[in-house]
Amino acid sequence: IWPTSGKLIVSFGIKKGGRRNDGINILSALGNPVRASLKGKVVYVGNEIPAWGNLVLIRHSKGWTTTYAHLNKILVKKDELVSKGALIGSVGSSGNVSKAQLHFQIRKSAKPLNPLDYLE
Repeated sequence: IWPTSGKLIVSFGIKKGGRRNDGINILSALGNPVRASLKGKVVYVGNEIPAWGNLVLIRHSKGWTTTYAHLNKILVKKDELVSKGALIGSVGSSGNVSKAQLHFQIRKSAKPLNPLDYLE
């Protein structure tokens, strides 16, 4: 499922200047709910990657992972099991963004995939 509501502002793939976005960015109101796209286990909660700010990683079955970055609040803990649609945090502007948004990634065996090919 879509992790939050809002407007797609940065798409997946190679950008001007050779930069690459391994996910999508969704412009959304500060504090809007962020939900787990699929059931899984929270494997990372933190802000050690400065560009991404407050970050949650969820591991799903069969090598799938989802990433949720720039969060305002994080409402889950590492090793917590979450269901599809579970509230995991809220939209923020942490990291290197100036507007409230969610950076969202889907990976299969560490390979980034275009989330728009998988979201309902």
